[in-house]
Amino acid sequence: MDVPAFVQTLNPITIAIPFFTISVFAEMIYARTSGRVRFETRDTAASLIMGLGNNISSIVFAGLIGAWSVFVYEHRLFDIPFAWWIWVIAFVLDDFLYYWSHRLAHTVRWFWADHVVHHSSQHYNLTTALRQPWISPFTLKFLWLGSAMVFVGFHPALVAFVGALNLIYQFWIHTEAIKRCPAWFEAIFNTPSHHRVHHATNPLYLDRNYAGILIIWDKMFGTFQAELDAEPCRYGIVKNLGTYNPIKIAVHEWLSIVKDMAGAKSAKDAALYLLAPPGWSPDGSRETSKQILAKWKARQAQTSEAAEAQAAE
Repeated sequence: MDVPAFVQTLNPITIAIPFFTISVFAEMIYARTSGRVRFETRDTAASLIMGLGNNISSIVFAGLIGAWSVFVYEHRLFDIPFAWWIWVIAFVLDDFLYYWSHRLAHTVRWFWADHVVHHSSQHYNLTTALRQPWISPFTLKFLWLGSAMVFVGFHPALVAFVGALNLIYQFWIHTEAIKRCPAWFEAIFNTPSHHRVHHATNPLYLDRNYAGILIIWDKMFGTFQAELDAEPCRYGIVKNLGTYNPIKIAVHEWLSIVKDMAGAKSAKDAALYLLAPPGWSPDGSRETSKQILAKWKARQAQTSEAAEAQAAE
């Protein structure tokens, strides 16, 4: 199959790097002059180092992932052409798969160990978008979910191209500088408001808004939560790291998994430490996101009942 020349030579992320750089500096200036965006020097440095490490990791593992994609494509189900409408389908399908991949990254600890890096900052600005993991191939997602479209028959170069567009889009939504977008845009697309919810640790906001570009997936599958003015976002992870050390940021959850599995009392517990939601423990001494939300809702209900009883008196 003839691959369009621009697909072979054009790397959208490389083109976007100057835009990323200018935007980060512009946001820093805006933060200094307005006070509406928060930066912390050590946190920002850690995010930038994590982004640099992610780029190096991508180069190191590019050969492995590329070879696997070629192998899968050689055993594809269909021959899908590079027609304009195929690009639209590929773009939407990639975003759909991203939603489910992202959702797995929050509900299976094995995948969370990789993704938690991105959530580890307690600040929310454009440098947070660059805080990315270093050893993502260890999750082995590229063997199945990452190559699903290639197996169907989409060319690996096309899949990589639309995936890069998805990644680039998500950069600008990591900011507090934009409060809300027009209502029609908020209804269809992922926005800073929607993604702030995703990065928040408030019980109401945990494990919500997994979308990459189209927020409609969250609305379709019951994971959407609007940002509420009465519930300002608190960022980070449920148990914050308390460190800016890039090595610890990169591997802390992997090491915790190893420790938990080594101390497990049964093979079942060891497997669940790996595959159950983050926060699972056999004795219930820790809490998953669902448990945290359930307790929060119970407290809210008790507070509401008490207020109603007091008003009735």
